[in-house]
Amino acid sequence: MALLVALHVLAAVVWVGGMFFAYIVLRPAAGPLETAERLALWHRVFGRFFPWVWACIVLLLISGYVMLFRAFGGFAGAPLHVNVMQTIGIVMVLLFLHLFFAPWRRFGRAVEGKAFPEAAKQLGQIRRIVAINLALGLLTVAVGASGRFW
Repeated sequence: MALLVALHVLAAVVWVGGMFFAYIVLRPAAGPLETAERLALWHRVFGRFFPWVWACIVLLLISGYVMLFRAFGGFAGAPLHVNVMQTIGIVMVLLFLHLFFAPWRRFGRAVEGKAFPEAAKQLGQIRRIVAINLALGLLTVAVGASGRFW
């Protein structure tokens, strides 16, 4: 169980921390760059970050559901905070899937084709989804850390 908890928490830290860094630190720092340079930077950043997000999603789902069944015997025995974490986590995964398969793909094609206005539009969509997922991720971390004391 200790290994499962450690993997679960580390996966959450990597995903949520990566979003925090991208949104709060890198986004404002990249703002002054020329459009083509800024879009190319985001293309490289997301290209390196998204494989980690996929790995985190797999680890979070596997570790979370194994712990759910081991510790609580399944969904019926799970306390409220576990169900809240699960629900928010699934919403986050669904948002990421949309981000990855829709605006991210369009963004990549636009950057590679040097269609910078379209790339900027898609980056705006990605930014909004990341902002939502960041807020949800921070909420989930707070629920996970405090839920057993409810």
